[in-house]
Parts: sequence; structure tokens; C-alpha cells
Amino acid sequence: MLLVPADVLRPRRPDAHFADEATAAREAGLDVALVDHDALARPGGADEAVRRVHGEGQAVYRGWMVSSQRYAEFDAALRRRGVVLRTTAEQYRRAHELPGWYADLASVTPSAVWTEGADRAAFARACGELGSGPAVLRDYTKSLKHHWHEAAFIPDVADTAAAWSVASRFLELRGSDFAGGFVLRRFERFVSAEVRTWWIDGVRRVTGPHPDTPDDLPDADLTAAEAVLRGLGLPFVTADFALREDGVWRLIELGDGQVSDRPRTVSPEALLP
Repeated sequence: MLLVPADVLRPRRPDAHFADEATAAREAGLDVALVDHDALARPGGADEAVRRVHGEGQAVYRGWMVSSQRYAEFDAALRRRGVVLRTTAEQYRRAHELPGWYADLASVTPSAVWTEGADRAAFARACGELGSGPAVLRDYTKSLKHHWHEAAFIPDVADTAAAWSVASRFLELRGSDFAGGFVLRRFERFVSAEVRTWWIDGVRRVTGPHPDTPDDLPDADLTAAEAVLRGLGLPFVTADFALREDGVWRLIELGDGQVSDRPRTVSPEALLP
């Protein structure tokens, strides 16, 4: 079964962003059920969110991002209806939040340290762990790269006052969506557009462009990353890569495949089992 968000104004239809995936799934013989994303995003709203889901068996979600807490409620509500998400709540958190995947992928991605929560003293200690030099700020699930100079890039983590100014702006912009804690990643200079890869049961199924650059697909050598990604034991993830200035392809981000955006230049059929 494929689960997709319902259209807000026409709740018996799939959200337009996922309509072609729903159509492709139906044409392939899969059942498709609709989920109320607004209800799902509210604490305690999962049972209402899945009231249109009928049947039993295994399901995959393709929809808008939800927090790990809301996903766990989603998982539990579906189980009460006899439907089991192929990606468990623990697996979702591990793929969705950087602290869950970083240790396994540290050899192929920029160095990272993080805090629990938004405490300034903890942030200063994290800066100290990196030592000095430029870094990129994010939280457990998201960066604000489109606010690069005000809320993402820190020229020198040794300047803790200036670094906190960036962190404060990040907090302001993220608001209630701030997830987990601050993450500081060692800045590396990249010289290519990003490549988004899709992995099912440790096998790379699709290599395509990043949604931000849907018409730009570099020729990426991902040999070094393949072995570590195969060993993750996660059922459905995306991995984004970019070429570092020294010619090495580096992992930028791991994400749960259920809530990763598919660029328009990748066909919906490509993600079907």
C-alpha cells in the first residue's frame, strides 16, 4: 500500500504534489490510501490522520516531512488499523536525524558535532570541539542554506559571539520547527550541483538530480560511499552528494526516502518496488 497526503481542499484526492506517484502506484496494482497531513502534524492527531486508511499489510508513505515524534504516532495509529509501515519509527528517526546516521557515515561526510537543545553554553562547547575555522550550522533535520550568510555559514567557530549570532538567527527562523539541537559541520568547499540517490534495502535504485537543480545531473563516482550505505540496514533512504574541490564526492545529507522530495525529472515509476 502507498500512503500519500490528501488534498487540503479536496480530501478525497491526493495532494497535487504526490498525485503522479499515486497514479503510478495504482497503475502498478498497488492500493493507495490518503492521509490528512494537517492532522498528522498535530500532537495526538495521528488517528484522525489515518481514518481513511483501510485494509491491512505493509505500507510505504510518500508525503510531506513530519517530525520523528509525529512519525512514531503515525506508525502506532496505522498498526491499530492492521497496517504496518515498512520503515519503523526507530528507522525513520535514524535516517531523518543527523545524530542517527552520522557515526555510520562519518568517513564520507563532513565532520559534525551537535548539542541537545538550544542552550548557548552547549553551543559554545560544540564550537570548541570543532576548534576553529568555518562551519555550517543546522539542526538535527534541516539547514537553512537559503539564508546562508545570516543563519547557516559561520566564518570561524572560534569567534563564539559571532557564531552565536548566526545560531540565534537560525533559531528565530526555525521557530517551533527547531529539531533536537544545533549541529555544526566542518565547512568543505563543493564545486558541483548535488546528486540525489535513492536506496531501497541497501541497493541504489535511482541516481538523479537534486530537487533544487532538477536539470543538472553531474556524473558522480559514488564507489567510496556505496559500501557504507549498503550496510546501514535501512529500508528506504535518500543520500545527497556533491563534488568537493579536491575531486572527492562527499555525502551532504541522508534522509528518509518517504519524505524526500522527488525532482520532476525523475519519473514516479522509478521509485516503485
